[in-house]
Amino acid sequence: MAREDSVKCLRCLLYALNLLFWLMALCVLGVAAWLRDYLNNVLTLTADTRLEEAAILTYSPVVHPVVIAVCCFLIIVAMVGYCGTLKCNLLLLSWYFGSLLVIFCVELASGVWTYEEPSVQRSDMISLKSRMPNYGLQRYQWLTHAWNSFQTEFKCCGVIYFTDWLEMTEMEWPPDSCCSDQYPGCARHAHHRDLSDLYQEGCGPKIYSFIRGTKQLQVLRFLGVSIGVAQILAMTLTLTLLWALYYDRKPPDPAPTDPVTHTHSHCPTEEPQKPGHVHSRPSEAWASAPLNGHAQFEMEQLS
Repeated sequence: MAREDSVKCLRCLLYALNLLFWLMALCVLGVAAWLRDYLNNVLTLTADTRLEEAAILTYSPVVHPVVIAVCCFLIIVAMVGYCGTLKCNLLLLSWYFGSLLVIFCVELASGVWTYEEPSVQRSDMISLKSRMPNYGLQRYQWLTHAWNSFQTEFKCCGVIYFTDWLEMTEMEWPPDSCCSDQYPGCARHAHHRDLSDLYQEGCGPKIYSFIRGTKQLQVLRFLGVSIGVAQILAMTLTLTLLWALYYDRKPPDPAPTDPVTHTHSHCPTEEPQKPGHVHSRPSEAWASAPLNGHAQFEMEQLS
């Protein structure tokens, strides 16, 4: 009874952990997809600079296709673990344990890679100005889109200040993506009338902060650590459940044979009588004789 209760408790814990795996894997996929859009814009703006290398070093482990595939695989593994726990199938539970071990090793390597600090300094932000003269050109539409998206999302303008656009390009006013309230011609209107309608902070510090690590990256790191701890617990519970199910299905050991019975079964039924040995069978016969005679006398009296 105690073992049945233990197995039931182990199964309930594994159900909860598999549900937790599904939720955390979906959260990792969602945050990684959200970060990927920003990372593409940053890589476009920082191409051929030290900033690009630092961004790749920081974010590639968490948005790498291998990590995305591992999260998708974890969802499938959690489903298999749920089915194996539900049916108490030793084969499915063994495959579940092995898969969790492989995923844990991949996540551990990714975590160590992610925590490496990028070698980037604020002075490297000046190199972003080299990407500004190509803004608005027909063959650099992808660069124009990257600047507009980054300035809109991070609410910044230029590299250090919005005057960088006037300094590095032939533009007479910044792009419309620098406006806090965007509409066609808003930058020209703000440049001639009210500069406060333009973002006052440059994009250089924003990119620097992004490369050093964002809150979303911290969330991914926390989820990675949480998944790793949950996997260790799940593997421990799976091994315990496998051990309990294996010994429940193991055939019982044969009952030990009574040594006395075993001796008589292999011994002859009649032993030669030794000299001086009085056999107990005649005495038993004599002892039972009066009992039989007395019983016969009572039967005659009743008749």
